[in-house]
Amino acid sequence: MKLNTMKRHFREGSKNIWRNGWMTVASVGAVTTTLVLVGAFLALMMNLNHIATNLEKDVEIKVLVELTADEQQIEAIGDEIRKIPEVASVNFSSKEEELDSLISSMGDEGDIWQLYEQDNPLNHAYVVKTEDPTDTMKIAPQIGRIDNVNDVVYGQEAVQNLFRFNDYARNIGLVLIIGLVFTAIFLISNTIKITILARKKEIGIMKLVGATNGFIRWPFFVEGLLLGVFGSILPIAVIVSGYYFLEQNVALKQFSFVELLPFNPFVWQLSLIILAIGAGIGVWGSLMSIRKFLKV
Repeated sequence: MKLNTMKRHFREGSKNIWRNGWMTVASVGAVTTTLVLVGAFLALMMNLNHIATNLEKDVEIKVLVELTADEQQIEAIGDEIRKIPEVASVNFSSKEEELDSLISSMGDEGDIWQLYEQDNPLNHAYVVKTEDPTDTMKIAPQIGRIDNVNDVVYGQEAVQNLFRFNDYARNIGLVLIIGLVFTAIFLISNTIKITILARKKEIGIMKLVGATNGFIRWPFFVEGLLLGVFGSILPIAVIVSGYYFLEQNVALKQFSFVELLPFNPFVWQLSLIILAIGAGIGVWGSLMSIRKFLKV
């Protein structure tokens, strides 16, 4: 395509934005309204996924060693655990360290456990993490069969429920986001269709004098692109300012497991996604709307 022809298409597409007046406002409004919902839901789902991933990373297996095991047997347990392919890390925790951890975790009530410092009843332990947190339930029984292992603790029911909830949340979120995007495409397509309907005769005349479908379609491509971009500006501003306020909200810091994605670069990445979705919706809606009018 020649440069002059390309310039003409962009010039005509830009002019159409201003020529259509209120229809342009309606089209931009349709994109804006939908993208605010899409952007907010994307931010929510991406942060829920981040929180879920962090929770999954915290899943660990505590391997309690038999009280009668000697030093050599204790080391042998660690060696056997490290041989399991799915294991990412193995850290030994002596019974003294286990007692200190118990005392500190119980606060003031932990003072009573200081009586056991001279005669510690706790087991030595290994803390095991897997490469993939979902492998926890798979390798826990394997570790439990190792000689001189007293017990394997990983909160089986809680871990299963966590993984199940995370899977449901991710799948439902993906379906809802796709649904919102298709709703946006439908809205913008129908809104743009009204503006194109007013120029049905103009398109017909262009076809009759020999204009190609591509020549007619390009200005509408540019118009749809601009409508999508303009419709993305307000949603981006709303998401950026809203997310900044949310991140600064001290109340969320009361929950240690709630760690939002950092403002930078998350909001800029999200802004680019919203901009791309807006531009894509505008172009797709415009091209789908004009398609039937090219059949002259």
